[in-house]
Amino acid sequence: MNLYHGFKPKTPRPVQTEPYSALLKRILVQIRSTGQESDKAQGQTSTDAPAHFVLLPPAPQCTSPVHKISLLLRRRTALSHAFFTPLLSTLLKTTLPGSVSSVSLRSSFTNRPLSMFGMFKKPELPTAATALKGRDEEMKLGSNKHFVLSNPIKGPFPENMEVVVFGTGCFWGTEKGFWRMPGVYSTAVGYAAGFTPNPTYEEVCSGRTGHNEVVHVAYDPSIVSFSDLLRLFWESHDPSQGMGQGNDSGTQYRSGIYFYSEEQKVLAEASKKAYEALLKRKITTEIIPAGPFYYAEEYHQQYLAKPGSRPYCSAQPQGISLEGVEWIPEELRSKYAPKIPATYWSQHAPRPGCTIKFDNKQVSLSSL
Repeated sequence: MNLYHGFKPKTPRPVQTEPYSALLKRILVQIRSTGQESDKAQGQTSTDAPAHFVLLPPAPQCTSPVHKISLLLRRRTALSHAFFTPLLSTLLKTTLPGSVSSVSLRSSFTNRPLSMFGMFKKPELPTAATALKGRDEEMKLGSNKHFVLSNPIKGPFPENMEVVVFGTGCFWGTEKGFWRMPGVYSTAVGYAAGFTPNPTYEEVCSGRTGHNEVVHVAYDPSIVSFSDLLRLFWESHDPSQGMGQGNDSGTQYRSGIYFYSEEQKVLAEASKKAYEALLKRKITTEIIPAGPFYYAEEYHQQYLAKPGSRPYCSAQPQGISLEGVEWIPEELRSKYAPKIPATYWSQHAPRPGCTIKFDNKQVSLSSL
């Protein structure tokens, strides 16, 4: 069995001079102390509050062994299940101060309680009462300029633009798919559909905010139809996987469409029904009104286009296309007929096993 799910490093692994057990202990000490500080800040003073993994941001320039282990753990590969789970539980019980049960350990990158035998419970959303309290201060962005499109990533946008929010798993790959589409004015990654105001990435990954990793899309409807965006949404992931996508498991990786108008809602629900028939299995995508959108940290914005980025995406396109106009309600068909030509889909559509191995530049209609 391939424990890396088909991933093969292109460069030789660095020589590891420090035992992995020592590295893991260092990570766990930081995790425990950070988790306690986070719980204290959120008003949780109980001594039996569960410890949470709070991992370092995936900074492109960070290539230390500790960072590599963190990435491996955060992405919930089979190796983390088969090897790291029992080792982490054992280390927490025997090497760290205090008594921590393996059952109380919850991993932010899986949002599932860990056990000694690698058994996992289904990720569950918190309630408004159990979610983290958050904060009043908004996330500060270093720049309001889109790294690829050069347009603002925060509004107000030009009057002719419309907006929508999508979630298809890890937001890095989701964002790249949409910024490449002709007619898209701007994209930004962030957090939505949860309870905690102005959450941090670490808090969202803890599963205690209820938020989803999403992409805010501002687009020109005279160039790209909402039906085109919906087609890209459905074709860029497997919308039947519930609280996860590919190797990524957790409530923050769920499939979702967050609409801003009644017509967007009608089209989203019609497209879901049509795609479910094509997929031949139940779709778990949530389609709900767009609530507050909280911008993610600067380093997440257009991450895959930035030098030194880690080309990761765990989305699982199914190779099934939502073509034609038959699925569009008749009363909306003329207004929302597709505008993107078939040549775009033949050359640039998501493909099974790959959603990000394309050029970072936006595709121009003149090139099709």
